Amino acid sequence: MSQDGLPPPPPACLLRRNPSTQKGGTLVVDDVADLEAHRRRLCDPDGYRPCTCPRCAHATLHVHDYRERGLREEPDPAAPAAVTVVRYRCIGCRAVWRILPLFLARLLWRSWPVVEAATLGPAPAPAAPQVPLRTVQRWRARLATAALLLVELLRDAGRVVLGEVAAHATREQLVVAYATAYTLPPGRRLARLAAVIHRLAPGVRLM
Repeated sequence: MSQDGLPPPPPACLLRRNPSTQKGGTLVVDDVADLEAHRRRLCDPDGYRPCTCPRCAHATLHVHDYRERGLREEPDPAAPAAVTVVRYRCIGCRAVWRILPLFLARLLWRSWPVVEAATLGPAPAPAAPQVPLRTVQRWRARLATAALLLVELLRDAGRVVLGEVAAHATREQLVVAYATAYTLPPGRRLARLAAVIHRLAPGVRLM
């Protein structure tokens, strides 16, 4: 907390919105919450294909390519070191859309369950690979910053959040309140809110 009792502002990297002129971006799919569900979707060429282009509303998007996304410190020793994600190109405006399943944390190179276990608990099993301490400290510091912008985004969208204390809440407090309001299970509290925020303001990050 700052000297006036308010949480510190978040770092600028969490607040950068994608410019309106940008073609394409990242789309998060809410109903793919684990690796097995993701693999099933990838087996179908239409499994992740958007119905329309979010930029121009054109109805035809083709598979552009497949990319490998790194995945670190997973508790399951059988988990892959990288996850394949698909990108689609709109034949109308040529925008390219990367599709991320809900469980992959955008720009953090880990799955959201790993990030959540390291920051909100419950703690991972002793045998699980440990996230480096400095990384955990950075994540926790981000969750301790002000959530004002996020609260405003959620309020504008009609989402239930923190009520009267929302204006001076930290991001961690917002996560807990949102998870309670929407009955989110452990392992999906960060993921679900991060996906909603990205949808409301592409580029803005929870942490």
